Amino acid sequence: MKGKSLLFVLILSLAINASILGTMGYHYYRDASLAKDAPCPLSPAHQHLYQHLGLSTPQLAQMEPVAQKFHERLGQLETAMKGGNERLVELLGEREVDPGQVEGLRKEIAGIQDEIQREVIAHILETKRILDAKQKKQFFALMSKSMATGEIK
Repeated sequence: MKGKSLLFVLILSLAINASILGTMGYHYYRDASLAKDAPCPLSPAHQHLYQHLGLSTPQLAQMEPVAQKFHERLGQLETAMKGGNERLVELLGEREVDPGQVEGLRKEIAGIQDEIQREVIAHILETKRILDAKQKKQFFALMSKSMATGEIK
C-alpha cells in the first residue's frame, strides 16, 4: 500500500510540474508573438506617446522627421541646461560668490527652460496635425495621464 501511495504522489507531482511548464511556455510564446509598438525612430528604448496611437504607415513616415528634429533640438537644449546647472554649482561653491554672476546665469538657465517649453508645445502642435480625430483624443488623454502619473499606458 505504501508503494502505491508513493507512486500516486510521484505521478501527481509530475502532472503538476508538466502543467506549470506548459502554462509558462504558452504565456511566453503568446507574449512574444504580440505586436509591439512602433519604435521611436530616434530612441527605441524610450516610450513616446505617439507609439500608442496605432499610426498608419504614412503617418509614421510623417512622424519620423518631426520626432527626429524634436529630439535633436531637445538634446541640444538639455546639454545647454546641464552646462548651466554645472556652472551654477561651481559659482555657488566659490569662496566669494558674485551675486551678479549668479543672477545672470539663473536668467540664462530660465531662458533655456523657456525654450524647452516652446519646443515641446511646437512639437505637440506639429504632431497634432498628423493625427486623425480619434488619435488626437487618445493622444491628449495619454498626455494627461502621463503628466499626472509619469506613465504612458
